[in-house]
Amino acid sequence: MTQSIHLAISGLGLIGRRHAQAIARQPGVELVGVADPAEAGQVEAHRLGVPWYDSLPEMIEATRPEGVIIATPTPQHAAQALICIDRALPVLIEKPIATSVAEGQRVVDAAEARGVPVLVGHHRRYNPLIEKAHEVITSGILGEVRAVQATCWFYKPDAYFEASPWRKQKGAGPISVNLVHDVDLLRHLCGEVISVRAVAAPSRRGSENEDVAAALLTFESGALGTLTVSDAIAAPWSWEMTARENAVYPATAESCYLIGGSRAALSLPDLRVWSHSGKAPDWWQPISATHLAQEAADPLVRQIAHFGAVIRDGVAPRVSAREGMRTLAVIEAIQGSAETGEAVQISAGSA
Repeated sequence: MTQSIHLAISGLGLIGRRHAQAIARQPGVELVGVADPAEAGQVEAHRLGVPWYDSLPEMIEATRPEGVIIATPTPQHAAQALICIDRALPVLIEKPIATSVAEGQRVVDAAEARGVPVLVGHHRRYNPLIEKAHEVITSGILGEVRAVQATCWFYKPDAYFEASPWRKQKGAGPISVNLVHDVDLLRHLCGEVISVRAVAAPSRRGSENEDVAAALLTFESGALGTLTVSDAIAAPWSWEMTARENAVYPATAESCYLIGGSRAALSLPDLRVWSHSGKAPDWWQPISATHLAQEAADPLVRQIAHFGAVIRDGVAPRVSAREGMRTLAVIEAIQGSAETGEAVQISAGSA
C-alpha cells in the first residue's frame, strides 16, 4: 500500500479542529503534529493523540511533514506561510491569505520564486453544489449573467469574541473573516470584479470592526452584484445556515445567493433554476423552478484530498496563492471604500 501523506496543522482553534477531523476522514493522509502555543491547543492535540509543539518551526523540525495547514489567526498567516515556503513545504493557508494585499503578495512572490505549491482555504469551491452551479452558469443555461445578490447575515454570540480577543481587533470583522468566502464564490461563479462601492457601520459591541456592511460590485462582464454581511443580525440567510456544510449550524431551507441571467435565474444553495414556460423570457408567462439534484459531500474533506493530490501527484492547486490574492484584493477594496466613501477600482493586474 502507498504510504500516507504526512500533514501537520499550525493552529488548533475552531477551523484547525475541523481540518483535523477532515484529515481523519480522508484515506491516504495522516496528521503527524500540531503547533499551537495556547493551552487549549495542547489539550486538544493530546485528545487527538497527536504530538503537540509550541511553535511551527519546532513542529516542522520534529515531524518532517510533507505539507502544512495554517489555521492560525489571520495576522499570522503570511509569516507562517513564508516559514513553510522557505523549507519547500507545500502549504494550505486558511482564508484570507493575509491581512493585506501587500503582505499577501510576499507570499505569492516567494511561492512562485521557489516553486512551492500554496493553496488558500476557500473550501466552498469544493462543495458539489458550487461545482454544479459553476457548470450551469458556464453552460449558458442562464444566458448572460446580469446581476447577483448575496446575503451573509448571522448573529455571533458574545462568547465567540471573548474566547479569542483577536476577533475584536481591527481587520478581523465580518468583511474579512466571513464575506471573503462569499466574494470568492462570486468571483468563481461570475468572473472578476473591477470596481467596488461599499458602506459599513461600526460594531455596537465596541470592537474595532464593523458589524454590518454592504457593497456594490461591478464585474468585468458588466454584471452587477450586491452583497451584505453582518455578524449581529439574527437571520437564516447565510451560507453557513443554508448549505448544510457544518452540522454545528442549524440548517434552514432558505437561499442566500440569487444569480440572474438573461434567460433564467439560479438560487443557491438549493440549486433551483427559474425560467419562463414560453420560448423566450416574458414576465407575462408563467415561471417555475427546476431543482437540480446533487449529492452532498464535505468540502473540507474534499479539500484535504486535493491537497494530498497536489503534494503527491503535482496537481495544480484549485485555489492558488495568486487566486486567493485576487479575492483578498476585492475584500481590501470593500474595506477601503467603506472607510473613504469613494468607489475603488481594482486593477486587472491585482495579484
